[in-house]
Amino acid sequence: MEVDSAFLQEKGQIIRGHIIEMLAEAGSGHTAGSLGMADIFAVLYFHVLRHNPQNPFWEDRDRFVLSNGHICPVQYAALAESGYFSVEELKTLRKISSRLQGHPHRTALPGLETSSGPLGEGLGQAAGIALAGRMDKKSYRVYCVTSDGEHQEGSTWESVLFAAKYRISNLVNIIDYNNIQISGFVNDVMPLMSLREKYEAFGWQVIETSGHDVPEILQAFEFSKNIIDTPTCIIAHTIPGKGVSFMEGKYEWHGKAPNTEEAKQALVELNCSSI
Repeated sequence: MEVDSAFLQEKGQIIRGHIIEMLAEAGSGHTAGSLGMADIFAVLYFHVLRHNPQNPFWEDRDRFVLSNGHICPVQYAALAESGYFSVEELKTLRKISSRLQGHPHRTALPGLETSSGPLGEGLGQAAGIALAGRMDKKSYRVYCVTSDGEHQEGSTWESVLFAAKYRISNLVNIIDYNNIQISGFVNDVMPLMSLREKYEAFGWQVIETSGHDVPEILQAFEFSKNIIDTPTCIIAHTIPGKGVSFMEGKYEWHGKAPNTEEAKQALVELNCSSI
């Protein structure tokens, strides 16, 4: 299938615009990581994943697990743009009785496979879903997004061991490697050393890619589909706050939402419609 990289790049920018608007409306939430993963989510939802917004529980759909659930604004925006629910509903983020909670709640929205919030649990859930699919002789693949910071959690490494032991080749872990967490830079809080060497030592196939170069991202996902005997780890090097000059690379924006004026400036820089 021919891939329109410009279309996917544009979708990433549209997703960023939604993120800014919904967080500004909510007055709380996680900005930097959500913006940083917009290009990855655009590629996933508009090219890689086999899914059907009109039939969210299609049995043969690919499964997607968001482990670092605090960046759910980017997933909500991708789901809305894909047609799972209206774009207008994005403005209800974090409001009382909203389906768009501050962390994903599986039964609240179509298109969510798991609930998430506590870090370090998503990869284990994804590995279990993938192994179950193989046991049931299903063809679906399972994609999981994890953060670099949650690799400070021991439960993540238990899941890495589990997936390698059972050679769960229909599992792809995408690491959002942006080097920030809520209290500072990851390598200051708890250095991770080489995640590539660690995953390879545990028996995974590892691919490293820019998290913003769409053709490179596409190549990484395409390569992962040809790996048949091990799980795959895609280390995506992303820029937190990508696209907004006063947010890029600043850990202070990890768990901070823009105010109205900051949102207006951000939307101008993103070349998106103003709030």
